[in-house]
Amino acid sequence: MRCLYYLAGIPILLGLSSVVSAQAPSLGSCPVLPADNIWNTPIDQLPVSPNSSTYVNTIGPGVGVHPDFGSGSWAGEDIGMPYVTVPATQIKYPVSFFYPTESDPGPYAVPLNAPIQGGSASTGDRHVISIDVDHCILYEMYAAYPQAASWQAVSGAIYNLLSNNLRVASWTSATAAGLPMFPGLVRYDEILAGEIRHALEFTVPQTQQAYVWPARHFASPLTGAQYPPMGVRFRLRANFDISGFSPTNQIILRALKKYGMMIIDNGAQWFISGTHDARWDNADLHNLGAVHGSDFEVVDVSGLMIAPDSGQARQSTTVNVTVTVTPASALVRINRTRAFTATVQNTSNTAVTWKVNGITGGNSTVGFISSLGTYKAPSAVPPGAVVTVSAVSVSDPTKSADALVTVVRR
Repeated sequence: MRCLYYLAGIPILLGLSSVVSAQAPSLGSCPVLPADNIWNTPIDQLPVSPNSSTYVNTIGPGVGVHPDFGSGSWAGEDIGMPYVTVPATQIKYPVSFFYPTESDPGPYAVPLNAPIQGGSASTGDRHVISIDVDHCILYEMYAAYPQAASWQAVSGAIYNLLSNNLRVASWTSATAAGLPMFPGLVRYDEILAGEIRHALEFTVPQTQQAYVWPARHFASPLTGAQYPPMGVRFRLRANFDISGFSPTNQIILRALKKYGMMIIDNGAQWFISGTHDARWDNADLHNLGAVHGSDFEVVDVSGLMIAPDSGQARQSTTVNVTVTVTPASALVRINRTRAFTATVQNTSNTAVTWKVNGITGGNSTVGFISSLGTYKAPSAVPPGAVVTVSAVSVSDPTKSADALVTVVRR
């Protein structure tokens, strides 16, 4: 369920970075939005937002991911989001909207027998999605009911999949964030292809009375800074081990690392949207529940925005983040301390993780290092007498710098 509030949004800009070039997913001969759209842009190299831990803690760090898609039904309703593809000859029907001022008037190329989320008897959100694959036009409706020769719905939106245009600022869509649903769905065809090339979408119980690009609308009276705005992008941490998951789930988890997921609606905690498809293995999908909220981090996509009314994202080669540690070498007596300084360039997030011989924070054998870079030598000279103090970039964990420390008795 979602609450609809139609007020002006409050954009929140975070930081700057850059990203590798994107590749558009497709449906038949149609791209699902341009290759350089923010939905299709990798965000694995972007900096972590300062609000990351706050938002994760608000949503629920100990709660597992729930795949809100699959095969069959649950509680009498079909699992997952259905959609239908139609040709250019599909009859277009008029739609009567409860919120006509923020809905595209149509008519909509949606068959009267189009599949409805949850099934034709559903009392839930009843989303309907239709894609004209000849013209590459996406039609979406929320709380949709077919009539004799028309549709009734709470709201609706029409998208040109060849365009980066966003909806009018502060307009809703078939989602509370004013974003399209279809581009963020996990589709089984993508599993067969071996790769998901776009961001996913998910819901959270409480959002802020604000939205961030590319979202266009909020749906909450809450103003507390602990609540995430609509459109905030999360990603699975790069160091999360996916090796124990099935091949299907690994494809989903790799996408969550590379492209992340966006908040598009109010709903249950960490519910990720996907399609209704008889080929899904529900038992296997439920293993994704081993991924918890604490395994995610919020990323800053504001630096990719080219224009506020466009979903086009800035594309470039990855900025070469550099890390240096000062001093580069030191002599430290047992039980004594030495301060090290890390400098991180080419990223707005200058935080580092300190390690000793590859161990975060060190240990009693090789010595300890604080989060501020203060190294304390162990009480005995370690094997080889030389240890390596490392500073690892938080925004790009592949970048680090070392200092060699020789530990002596006197």
